[in-house]
Amino acid sequence: MIAGEIAPRNAAAVALAPRAPARPASIRAVRVGGFRDALIVGSAFAIAFCLVGLPLVFVFAEAFTGGLGTIAATFADPYAQSAIRLTLIVAAATVLFNGTFGVLAAWTIAKYRFPGKALLLAAIDVPLTVSPVVAGLAVLFVVGARSPFGGWLLSHGIHVAFSPPGIVLATIFVTFPYVARELVTFMQERGRELEESALVLGASVWQTLWRVTLPNARFALLNGLLLCNARAMGEFGAVSVISGRIRGLTTTVPLHIEMLYNENAFAGAFALSAGLALVTIGLTGTREILARTRIDSKH
Repeated sequence: MIAGEIAPRNAAAVALAPRAPARPASIRAVRVGGFRDALIVGSAFAIAFCLVGLPLVFVFAEAFTGGLGTIAATFADPYAQSAIRLTLIVAAATVLFNGTFGVLAAWTIAKYRFPGKALLLAAIDVPLTVSPVVAGLAVLFVVGARSPFGGWLLSHGIHVAFSPPGIVLATIFVTFPYVARELVTFMQERGRELEESALVLGASVWQTLWRVTLPNARFALLNGLLLCNARAMGEFGAVSVISGRIRGLTTTVPLHIEMLYNENAFAGAFALSAGLALVTIGLTGTREILARTRIDSKH
């Protein structure tokens, strides 16, 4: 057996295995009852509305100043359609890669014991602490023409920088931690008892992953995928560096919005902004519904 094996292979060892610590009792929420409590709650709502709600209200208001005809013309523009199409492709590729990596990384971190676990967790968290512009530059330096690897790619006719593959790489880098972190937290909280039981009953490691771990982690997985998707569709900084801003070829929706705004095409810019905001708000709302469903399923 290797040092990082998930569980012992006999029932006696499982019986002697230490149990996960009991979860602390949840703190009951305090109802609002008095002027001071109402003031605290009202202040929280007011700050949230001023920082989040009010800007969105202005975006939607500006989007409809030109009427529905202007909005329809904006979305019918070939450059806008190309940006939307590229954004969807990039988001889909990013979610697929980060979803797969997130499952494997969370399974490895939560279920195995091995040296370097803290280093792996730190590496997963790096994109959260790095500016998206720096992330875009890092990807550009790796796959650009000035680097040995980028030069080798170009010599074989593979263009990554200033093309859709480079945009996908930069977006994957920026959204790297979301699925993995969501699943790591959930799997560590759940413990390893179910997996140990499955292994004792004769299931293989992959059968345990697909039939025991993932079904229990479905809400956490969907939550991480939705968050990753929303972040990927709205990414601007890293994409602006690696894309080259070639209109109709390497411009995503956020980049196309900036171009329209700089060209004083405010109606089109706000129309696309409102559409992107609707998508991200919908994804956020779905995350909240999943979180509520997950909480209710525990009771």
